[in-house]
Amino acid sequence: MKQLHFLSNSTIFNLHYSQILQQIHKLPQGIVYTLLFTAFFIPTAANAIEITNQIYSPLNHPLGKPLNVRPVREEADRLLRLGRQQYASGSVDKTIESGLQALEIYHSLGDMTAQGLTYDLLAGAYLQLGNLKDAEDAIRRRLGIARDNKDFKNQIFGLNNLATLLLQKGEPKAAGETVQDALVIARNLDDIEGQGLSLSNLSLVYIRLGDYNQAVKLAETALFFRRQTGNVIGEINTLNNLGDAYLMAGDYENTIGAYGTAMRLAKINFYRPDQLRAIDGLVTAHTAVGRYERSLELLEQRLAIAKFLNSPNEELKYFVSSGELYEKIRDYPKARNFYQQALSLAQKLDDIKQEAKLLHILNELKGR
Repeated sequence: MKQLHFLSNSTIFNLHYSQILQQIHKLPQGIVYTLLFTAFFIPTAANAIEITNQIYSPLNHPLGKPLNVRPVREEADRLLRLGRQQYASGSVDKTIESGLQALEIYHSLGDMTAQGLTYDLLAGAYLQLGNLKDAEDAIRRRLGIARDNKDFKNQIFGLNNLATLLLQKGEPKAAGETVQDALVIARNLDDIEGQGLSLSNLSLVYIRLGDYNQAVKLAETALFFRRQTGNVIGEINTLNNLGDAYLMAGDYENTIGAYGTAMRLAKINFYRPDQLRAIDGLVTAHTAVGRYERSLELLEQRLAIAKFLNSPNEELKYFVSSGELYEKIRDYPKARNFYQQALSLAQKLDDIKQEAKLLHILNELKGR
């Protein structure tokens, strides 16, 4: 990865060495010592590598005796574990708070491996919030660490995370090329986990490209690999991807099967964001085949999870989806009621885009 330089490399020390000596010899001895002291202890401009090396240097006692870093490391490890638990439960803001605290400690300890793991967590959390700028920064830093360490396994993960970001930015072709790079590495290493992850993400790429049959095949193959590793989170994510592919292909029976399995696994393992994603897919599929009562039951489950997570954004999605469902079945009074509740919440959240959309919908429903 190309090193980014944030500060200029040019300093006073770029002057020719002999010129400096000529000037120093002309000065009184006391001033010479003063200049030398100043030269050694006043900070000069530094490039990113120098700054990084300083940050990553292990903590040392002022007298030169190493500090007992074990309690510090244990605290960082605890924060990273906590961040992962918070992410799994849907508390994304808290995930970032814990992750950044852990990252600061790992920086001070010079633990590059742990930093990489923390960047993974932060990238996922930033993506959940739609903060693409900070997500990309975390992903590229993580990928850079993996490349510097010739850590091919984590290069697979870094490339997949970058592909996820590119998909969110609306660049499916670039995302596909990035995932293909990851898949090549995974196949060369005969890495089952890496192949499952890469194939799963590649299925999403083909969904965005409109090739739904290929997306289904890739997701089914990915599921085979993921079930071999016992990675429940990975299996749930791939099942949701498979549900997306079936849904876009209009295969509602298999859509419901894939999302249903994902929802059950996510509920058992308390993976709330994946559970919400599966519920949303199921609502769409059941509504498409006229199973409105089942859709309403699922939406009530969504509301319960949103309240448990204390997430107004997820509650907003509940009100909007409920309004859409009642509008579809032509129960316009209930539709207006849900849209109005959604509008009030959107205004509280200062969601201008959603507010404008809801005002337009409510205006269209007048008189119905």
